[in-house]
Amino acid sequence: MQNKKSIKRKELYHYPTKIILAAIEAVDGNVKFHKWLLNSEYPELAALVSAIRHDVDAFNWLMKNNFSQLAAFSNAVDDEEDAIKWLRVHKFNFLLVLVDAVEEKPAAIDWLIKNKLQIFIIFTKKILKLKQDQNLRYADYHTINFK
Repeated sequence: MQNKKSIKRKELYHYPTKIILAAIEAVDGNVKFHKWLLNSEYPELAALVSAIRHDVDAFNWLMKNNFSQLAAFSNAVDDEEDAIKWLRVHKFNFLLVLVDAVEEKPAAIDWLIKNKLQIFIIFTKKILKLKQDQNLRYADYHTINFK
């Protein structure tokens, strides 16, 4: 991934609440909110949502546009050890808390509550639901995509 100096260090908790709510809706599959993010000043959040949904082009866009931490987060929620290690090395501790919250680790959820960041509990629950739905689809041979 990229060197530390070129990474845009904006943390997810720096985004306005309404923007995080739009991202939550996009994770939940609301295309209108996804398009709104894409055409707003926050296209990186639309790309993050798409990357979480395994869109390689979105992942590459995040990397190319210096949002490596969001690209790493999108892979870390799939338990990719290299992505988790990268987040740790580059000290993206908040994203690591979110990865743990997606995995429903009580310490992460408690930390979010203690720091009045409950909106991210909703965000991580939506990501968890998306991952569970993806796993169900992948396990169902009727929905296998043979492209």
